Amino acid sequence: MPAAALKPKPLPTQSTAKRPVLLDLPYAPVEKRPLPAGRPRDWYVTHNRRLKAMRLAIALLDSGVYLPGQARDETIRSTAELIGVHPPSDTTCRMVRALMRYSR
Repeated sequence: MPAAALKPKPLPTQSTAKRPVLLDLPYAPVEKRPLPAGRPRDWYVTHNRRLKAMRLAIALLDSGVYLPGQARDETIRSTAELIGVHPPSDTTCRMVRALMRYSR
């Protein structure tokens, strides 16, 4: 009998995607700096939306949501509520999924 047949099968690893992980919230907020003046309003809206999408993508990854398909709008919005961010728009939710998609 081969030696491989005598070895017990290893237990399956625990995936964090199957069970929620408590988020480790930041202990001290990052110091805010003023945005540069003189840009069009659209630039500021896009900039803040990107920052929000990055925060949400990081929080989702920390909670075990690794694939964009797992990040439905409801999941993203509940994560936003959990980390204390205003509920994101549909556009921001799409941006979160895009960040998760292109980070691989």
